Amino acid sequence: MLLFIVKRVTIGVFLIFLVAFLVFCGVYAVGNPVDILISPLATQEEVQQTIKAMGLDLPLHRQFFRFLGNTLQGNLGNSFIHSEPAVDIILRRLPATLEIAFFAMLLAILMGIPLGLFAGLNPNSTRSRGIMAGSILCFSLPNFWIGLLVIMVFAVNLGILPTGGRGETVDLFGIPFSFLTLNGLKHMLMPAFTLSLFQIALIIRLTRSGTRETLNMDYILYARARGLSRQRVVFVHLLKNILIPVVTVVGLGLADLIAFATVTEKVFSWPGVGRLFLDSVVNMDRPVIIAYVMMIVMIFIGVNMLVDIVYSILDPRIRLGGRKH
Repeated sequence: MLLFIVKRVTIGVFLIFLVAFLVFCGVYAVGNPVDILISPLATQEEVQQTIKAMGLDLPLHRQFFRFLGNTLQGNLGNSFIHSEPAVDIILRRLPATLEIAFFAMLLAILMGIPLGLFAGLNPNSTRSRGIMAGSILCFSLPNFWIGLLVIMVFAVNLGILPTGGRGETVDLFGIPFSFLTLNGLKHMLMPAFTLSLFQIALIIRLTRSGTRETLNMDYILYARARGLSRQRVVFVHLLKNILIPVVTVVGLGLADLIAFATVTEKVFSWPGVGRLFLDSVVNMDRPVIIAYVMMIVMIFIGVNMLVDIVYSILDPRIRLGGRKH
């Protein structure tokens, strides 16, 4: 078990350094932030001073090794726009993104599992076909279009929800949260629902397929033969087993929600790291871009390693490479 964990951690560290190299080269190969940050009326001396202050006068390989050394110390450089550490800016915006991502996943679980279970237990009913058709739409429609449609219906036409922003917040352990106030919850509802639609569709289809497959298992047939009620068979014997793959999808899906909330945050003016990333791309704020991408990479690698370790605990065949002893 220890060897399995060490191997996964080693692979994860190697992937982080590999992605750091690729991201650094990709970001530094595109555009020149000096063209955006400095006035066109600036003298050549002022331009050179700005380039030197940003460390852009060094060769690319020396910039990378400097970046790598600073990264190992937890320093990803200062923002060109805000003139403060990029990591501090990311950490200040991260709670807003985590809040909306967790709320979106909660909505996905509360809606996806019951709807998928109903569709699996009643595959030929009209409502089940409607649920599956709706899941296809959730897969197909782009987030920004859904977001604009939701704003048009609930904010503009009905006027029951705010169009954007984070609303009122309450500090908890020094971190502002919106879900602790009614006004904040109203501001969270539309962006969280928009962000959750893909995960809702995924959980619906996964729960339905798991239900249809599990219904024909011997232990389910045996439970029915014993005369157990339908509710007990479904909620005790069936649901417990189909939730194993769903839990895995929820874990990986949460990382997806954090990483791909950029468009939703922009549409609803949500002050999270996704919106910060888009603004940084426009302004060529390289340190913030790299800090954001590195954070997302570490989240994905961390979640994947955690899932691998949990699976190795549940099924020893995984850590033994499928060998039989």
